[in-house]
Amino acid sequence: MKYLELTVGAVLVYNFVLSRFLGICPFLGVSKRLSTAMGMSGAVIFVMTLASFITTLLYRNVLQFSFGGEKIDLIFLQVLVFILVIAALVQLIEIMLQKLSPVLYQALGIYLPLITTNCAVLGAATISANNGYTVMESTVFGFFSGVGFALALLLFASLRERLELATPPEAFKGTPIALVTAGILAMAFVGFSGLC
Repeated sequence: MKYLELTVGAVLVYNFVLSRFLGICPFLGVSKRLSTAMGMSGAVIFVMTLASFITTLLYRNVLQFSFGGEKIDLIFLQVLVFILVIAALVQLIEIMLQKLSPVLYQALGIYLPLITTNCAVLGAATISANNGYTVMESTVFGFFSGVGFALALLLFASLRERLELATPPEAFKGTPIALVTAGILAMAFVGFSGLC
């Protein structure tokens, strides 16, 4: 039951982009084309899952430990350690994409290294640590938080591609209609708030 709640909560109820409003920069920047949104979604899912797993291990075994019967608490280093882990994972993704898919690497551009400072990735790691999730719960939460991010990104990218075919009033063309659409999409996700 706990894992079902984590899954539904991460994807729909507490969606990082549409409910918590974290990770908006790549959400708005990479969502113009469905193909680039799919690439960014895969990268974020990978980084969120591994970051949640690794940071929980570090939080439980390195930032809090006992030495000679005395409890050592280094939690004040949490954000620094978590960002270092996330940066290392993003660097790994960058190297892999540059070798395996140069076209996607070029399409993602500056938004790929920005995963390092993506508040959604850091938020998933921090929430896992602060809520006392086990390593497995944290990994599941990180994966499905990434899936929720991907769902929001792919929905928004498909809507933006459809909007290119529409003819909105001149004042709404471009970014304004995208922001209005993002707001309506966020309001739609509020309907899931009673599930968990």
